[in-house]
Amino acid sequence: MRRVAKVLPDAKPLKDLMSGKKIRVYLGIDPTGGQLHIGHAIGIKKLVEFAEAGHEAILLFGTGTVLVGDPSQRDSARKTVSQEEIETNIQTWKDQVAPIVDFDKVTIKQNGDWITQLSLKDLVEIASNISSVQLFKRDAFKRRIKRGDTVWFHETMYPLLQGYDSVVLDVDLEIGGTDQEFNMLIGRELQRKMKNREKFVLTTPMINGTDGQPMSKTSGNCVWLDDLAPDMYGKLMSVSDEQIIPYLELCTDVPLVEVADLKQQIEAGANPKEAKMRMAREITTIWHDNAAAQTAQEQWTAQFSGGELPEDIPSLELGVGSWELAELLVKTKLASSKSDAKRLIEQGGVRLNQNKLDTDSVDIKSGDILQAGKRRFVRVK
Repeated sequence: MRRVAKVLPDAKPLKDLMSGKKIRVYLGIDPTGGQLHIGHAIGIKKLVEFAEAGHEAILLFGTGTVLVGDPSQRDSARKTVSQEEIETNIQTWKDQVAPIVDFDKVTIKQNGDWITQLSLKDLVEIASNISSVQLFKRDAFKRRIKRGDTVWFHETMYPLLQGYDSVVLDVDLEIGGTDQEFNMLIGRELQRKMKNREKFVLTTPMINGTDGQPMSKTSGNCVWLDDLAPDMYGKLMSVSDEQIIPYLELCTDVPLVEVADLKQQIEAGANPKEAKMRMAREITTIWHDNAAAQTAQEQWTAQFSGGELPEDIPSLELGVGSWELAELLVKTKLASSKSDAKRLIEQGGVRLNQNKLDTDSVDIKSGDILQAGKRRFVRVK
């Protein structure tokens, strides 16, 4: 049950099924960008665990569903993606997941192979199994309707098309993030009606990114799988202390008894820095190797624990004089929003020329170095 939020409709019948046969299980990811982040790796790792246990595991690239765009957790429609962008986006995905995926045990498929071949008759048959009322029950749609915003017709097709993947693949189990629960349950219903068989749903928890908000490509708060080792380690050291234990539980294979011990130590008042360094090193080792993680840790320690400033601090032309601190952090893109800026200030994570700031306003002059968190810097011009 590690890396598991829910098993639907229930874990016991899935366990019973697995005790009697090898099951077919899949995880789908839409190629909306060219990079995957460690949040994606949680579900991929879960899929790999099934593969290692001898089950038939499929990693599905959503080259067909991405043409529609997943509306999950979105308050506006996704930008459409061209075929050229799709091909570019998936080009390096196999390389990115290679550190944890044995491709002799995990099959790669693309749903564009069947979705783009559907006829009007096929679409009508699929859609006839799901009511429009069900589709409009999803939270993102209800929020938009309440605000008077638009829900586009093609967005209502997305769960049907994702659900159809289950029918085509004829799976026993689908894995996906908690944000995918609605889509996966639509697939469960389609498979029951079109194939007269059960499909279980396993949701994996989501994690927050470097700014404390849910990790997502749109937010730009990601630890990418193809980050260089020093960048990956540095980003991991910049996450909030509250994320140390979830990252250890979800993104590493550190035994849970050790994770529980670290959690107990932190709750008892121990400095969380050592636990965070353990977390950063464990994750960096997975995606690089032990030597690269060791070097990254040494570089980070020299740069940040030793009080040294990085050599490549970006410069920004900015009006000198008095600034509201929260507004300044947003202006310099050291914070994603005023609420994010206020959180950084309250946590003591903002410095000017290496001196901690806890005031509402600050005087800025040319040459000043503004810092947010452990590794975000801007030099004022």
